[in-house]
Amino acid sequence: MSAADFLPLFMFAALAAFLFTGFPVAFGLAGLTILFGIVGNLMGVFEYIEFTNMVYRIWGGVAENLVLTAVPTFVFMGVMMERSGIAQDLLYCLQVLLKRVPGGLALSVTVMGTIMAAMTGIIGASVTLMSVLALPHMLKAKYDHALACGTICAAGTLGILIPPSILLVIMGDLMAVSVGNLFLAALFPGLLLSGLYFVYISSYSAIRPQVAPPLSDLDTPQTVPAYAGMLLKGFIPPAVLILMIKVAIFGGWATPTEGGAVGAFGATLLAIANGRFTLELMKDCCDRTALTVAMIFFVFVGATGFSYVFRSLGGDEVVDHLILSVGLGNWGLLIVLMAIVFVLGFFLDWVEITLIVLPVFLPIVDMLTFGAHVPDHEVVYWFAILIAVNLQTSFLTPPFGFALFYMKGVAPPEVKLTAIYKGIVPFVILQVIGLTTVIVWPDIALWLPRQLLD
Repeated sequence: MSAADFLPLFMFAALAAFLFTGFPVAFGLAGLTILFGIVGNLMGVFEYIEFTNMVYRIWGGVAENLVLTAVPTFVFMGVMMERSGIAQDLLYCLQVLLKRVPGGLALSVTVMGTIMAAMTGIIGASVTLMSVLALPHMLKAKYDHALACGTICAAGTLGILIPPSILLVIMGDLMAVSVGNLFLAALFPGLLLSGLYFVYISSYSAIRPQVAPPLSDLDTPQTVPAYAGMLLKGFIPPAVLILMIKVAIFGGWATPTEGGAVGAFGATLLAIANGRFTLELMKDCCDRTALTVAMIFFVFVGATGFSYVFRSLGGDEVVDHLILSVGLGNWGLLIVLMAIVFVLGFFLDWVEITLIVLPVFLPIVDMLTFGAHVPDHEVVYWFAILIAVNLQTSFLTPPFGFALFYMKGVAPPEVKLTAIYKGIVPFVILQVIGLTTVIVWPDIALWLPRQLLD
């Protein structure tokens, strides 16, 4: 083999090394794209004219992609829910309903995370919001720091899986499969993870009550009409909004993009109904949405160029050869691919993993067959959901677990980073259990699409 044959490996290694510099990933992807394009040209395996192909790929694959128009609307919906105080009202309702249960506040955070996940897939907003709203209450109630931090981080990351998920929108585009089908397939796995968190917190709190004392000083409604008013104001409106989005998308009456638009409009109406809507609030939500979407799409642009040069230098063939030459069967390859994604989660964000690694894996996935366990035409959907469940861990695993940094950025000084790290360990284990469960019983992901699409 010539030196040029190893260029894709050097390119990937350079990206891995670059991530430790702390420089923005989007700029790193773009810089490495140009650098290795020049090196490839000097070695006679890349033509400068190919750089112009990236412009068409970025425009046609990203800028003109109608599927990706769902991203800004879902981002706006989540920001509006956070900034207008709707999410705070929801958390208060859950605290009141579960205040006498051991671990009730942690369970409230778990339910809150599940509901927030069903509204938007913005992990940073969810973790930050629940850290600001719930963590002070949990510390005041003498909750164990590790349990409090682990619960908030794990619950806040459910938005990456439970639809409507930005990750699933991006994966649907990359894998050329229906986003609506991915939404259907991801629902039960997402609820499975939420259920695992619920069972763990309940069991741990029952065995060791001192780590999660019940709330006794919460100011709660004292009459039935007061309870009803609390539910009508804080719980039912966001629940109805979620139901509208889910029914519209799952029923085939709206595309994910249209569902996101309904969610953004509905969140704005809720803010108006609660008397919290102002022009300043709208400006703030638009600014935050623009910044978030710009970050996501800038990574899109860098990753598009990176993947093009990587493939042009023969990266697909190198990776396929390295993995297939090991001589593993279908199950062995699946386990290797899942292990690679899990390990990359220690160092990369889900956006980078999805945009860089998934296109490389797709040719391998197309060759996988599992017989009666998973029909061939459903393997791609099953694999996409396994990746999505696996990527949950990327937010929690150090050193670059972004949920950990989101929390540390807003947590009180007495909450140490070691407590945050200690708290996420049980939840990472639960996520691996959830992933294994979906591998062993694929119908958890595939049953609902079969029922609604047959």
